[in-house]
Amino acid sequence: MNPIAVVGAFVMTLSFLAYGIGSVTLERFKIVGSIVLIFFSVGILFETTAIVMMYIGSDASLMGLHGLIGIFAFLIMLVNTAWVWGVYVKKGIDASVNTALLHYTKTAYFLWVLAYLTGIIVLIWI
Repeated sequence: MNPIAVVGAFVMTLSFLAYGIGSVTLERFKIVGSIVLIFFSVGILFETTAIVMMYIGSDASLMGLHGLIGIFAFLIMLVNTAWVWGVYVKKGIDASVNTALLHYTKTAYFLWVLAYLTGIIVLIWI
């Protein structure tokens, strides 16, 4: 496997951890605090970096099954992060969140984890 793709996979794991911390913190405290904003934003930054690195280091196309699942998962988390930032801009720091955002966050993170796991499976089988 290309070293750039390996580093990209490692950076994707950092994204996984950042999203996890942000999602659990949001669910636990039900407020948009600085921890949630930081970890969701860092998750997007890491994921974007990882996608670019894996694309550069891979022979596969983005249009393969894993690429499509990954792009879909990225867009879901991008919407989630934008929604969290929107709540912050509208209501300020430590703003309460509604159940729709909490449900979306849980669903988005679950789908993102599925995409992450499919990447691991693809990596093992290829």
